Amino acid sequence: MFNLDYWQQRAAGQTFINTALIDGQPVSALSGATFDAINPATNQLLAHVAACGEAEVDLAVCSARRAFDHGPWRRMPPGERKKILLKLSELLMSHREELALLDSLNMGKPVMDAYNVDVPGAAHVFAWYGEALDKIYDQVAPTAANALATITREALGVIAAVVPWNFPLDMAAWKLAPALAAGNSVVLKPAEQSPFSALRLAQLALEAGIPQGVLNVVPGLGESAGKALGLHPDVDCLVFTGSTQVGKYFMQYSAQSNLKQVWLECGGKSPNLVFADCQDLDLAAEKAAFGIFFNQGEVCSANSRLYVQRSIHDEFIERLIDKSHAWMPGNPLNPGSAAGAIVDSGQTAHIMKAIGQARADGATLLVGGEQLTINGSSNFIQPTIFGNVTHDMSLARDEVFGPVLAVSAFDTEEQAVQQANASIYGLAASVWSDDLNRAHRVARALNAGTVSVNTIDALDVTVPFGGGKQSGFGRDLSLHSFDKYTQLKSTWFQLR
Repeated sequence: MFNLDYWQQRAAGQTFINTALIDGQPVSALSGATFDAINPATNQLLAHVAACGEAEVDLAVCSARRAFDHGPWRRMPPGERKKILLKLSELLMSHREELALLDSLNMGKPVMDAYNVDVPGAAHVFAWYGEALDKIYDQVAPTAANALATITREALGVIAAVVPWNFPLDMAAWKLAPALAAGNSVVLKPAEQSPFSALRLAQLALEAGIPQGVLNVVPGLGESAGKALGLHPDVDCLVFTGSTQVGKYFMQYSAQSNLKQVWLECGGKSPNLVFADCQDLDLAAEKAAFGIFFNQGEVCSANSRLYVQRSIHDEFIERLIDKSHAWMPGNPLNPGSAAGAIVDSGQTAHIMKAIGQARADGATLLVGGEQLTINGSSNFIQPTIFGNVTHDMSLARDEVFGPVLAVSAFDTEEQAVQQANASIYGLAASVWSDDLNRAHRVARALNAGTVSVNTIDALDVTVPFGGGKQSGFGRDLSLHSFDKYTQLKSTWFQLR
């Protein structure tokens, strides 16, 4: 069923939402400003989308505030909010093909990745948080017999969620599901490179029964719509996934405005350590390729630094190069394409500049390194591996956010840990070892929010996702995510 012709025919008839959604209604930018949404795989214009600024952000925040203060959402019994979130999850799956196509056309990822991974993942997140709602209990503190002290969680109010373009629907779900489940209202700003699935999600939320004003979507540029959200005095909390530099801006905006809470999930340069006692080098090589080439390498937790113990280095690299050939990019609408287009020409140029710098710094190009032109677009880059990368090279330090892997050899466990931790980031890490003691030692020693042992980038809605250092300090997923969207209230009853 899902062949190239099928997806091309669907794409030819696909329509795109080009307005904001505020208070349940479509809203164009009051200034008339728009930005171009481009398909990076073809360089064709998809739509002129409303470029929201301060005026539209203020409308959305005011709508969210009214919905929070006077609407039914936060006052609903948990079981009622649960039903609506479960309905939204069902609607996502019933519109699975449309949502997958929107993300593929918008940012270049293989449509089957969106169909098989992104849409079911987003639907599962909404269902999981919906199911969690009526299973969370508050607390009673230990007091003397003449007092009762309760500790309850209350919704914060208006949440601003600013999400990236690499997983447009999933990142929206990671923020929206717990924020809405907790009873908040939300203003969502999708990345300007990928607004369509977020706007469609908001329409489906209304269809599921989420009241008007509870979820508003304001497409626009970061320096206008994003900044306006960061500075808005009636936003109670801002959650962000994206670059470290922009995360720093949001911290500044909070200090300049109302000291709103800011929760950041930023960049990464995640290490992958392969020890000689790993007994399945073929699996480790396969996963190492996946860890850097999946989603064109446009993954914040991509395992972009590979450290291999010297005694197995050459054998492992041979296997890895062989595995890399399976990740050649192609037409994102072709189900046979393992990788698609880079999100836009600017990001493509950034990646190619990093490749050129690695060459100039003396790293050894082992495979790839070339830009490809497919269907008239040059936003395709071969899976690329550099060897002999030293820590003084930018490729070992700077996030590329593309299909480029830096490989280094190590001799001892201590050296491997030291190299892995020598980064401003602390998001994720992987360890390959069949020595149980070493696996525990190294996992504990690594500065990362998630350490995956004998796998790559382990992820599930039941466990927190996030990091430390300049990767930020927020946590998405799991019940711990509610910490971002609620505040504790202590209530003391003095008994007579």
